[in-house]
Amino acid sequence: MQIEVVGVKFKNGNHVYSFDPNGLKIKKGDYVIVDTEKGADLGVVVKEEEMIDATSLLSPLKKVTKIATKEMVEKAEKFDKEAARLYPQVKKIVKDFGLDMKIVKVEASFDNSRYIINFTAENRVDFRELVKKLAETLKKRVELRQIGSRDEVRMLGGFGPCGKICCCVQNMGEFDHVSMKMAKNQNLSLNPTSISGLCGKLMCCIAYENPTYQEALKVMPKVGSQVSTKEGKGTVVFNDLLKREVDVKFINGDDFEVKTFPLEEISFKREQK
Repeated sequence: MQIEVVGVKFKNGNHVYSFDPNGLKIKKGDYVIVDTEKGADLGVVVKEEEMIDATSLLSPLKKVTKIATKEMVEKAEKFDKEAARLYPQVKKIVKDFGLDMKIVKVEASFDNSRYIINFTAENRVDFRELVKKLAETLKKRVELRQIGSRDEVRMLGGFGPCGKICCCVQNMGEFDHVSMKMAKNQNLSLNPTSISGLCGKLMCCIAYENPTYQEALKVMPKVGSQVSTKEGKGTVVFNDLLKREVDVKFINGDDFEVKTFPLEEISFKREQK
């Protein structure tokens, strides 16, 4: 069965969640109030209405309850700024409890009914007493949310080794799974320290660019394979995947020479898929 959904993102998040548009005329870029497991929340529509297979849903579809007004969005931003000012106070309370956790950011729910305190920790933290103290001190319901190192950078922002704003901050997609195989596909250094971002994990751009390299690999000869060129047969020693050029080594007695050829100027036996 096909059902209609819209894609919604929440603040500081890259994941797109599907919601029932509930008969509302919703456009991309609209802010909406949606029903979630933790109550009403504010999000922004990043995918307009589309039909999907109901069997692809992992949980029952929740609804968009209304389109948020400009005033509602401005109030939510105001509440967030007020919550951010509580950071030093929250940090001190956590320090007093002696818990091994790092407070990243203090936020407010869109209606200011609760504070969300984002933190990182290496191990599991028993913060039951902490929550009581925070709620008592801040005079509001408190939710402690443990996040990962990628989420921390996404929230706080920063610049990657390339000098540009981190991919996760630019909402370029979800890149929680980045592998060394992707780095190998792109002929990158396999030294983790040279291909890791601010979060200490493999850089998101590796995953973002990987589909382009995967497509290029399909049409390039394998390194170590034999190819034919206008100058004879040789062995592939390097592929420049973006330029679509191949470095070929020719052996002449005890000497060898490496020459570069455009992909279209060499011939080789392609692997059967």
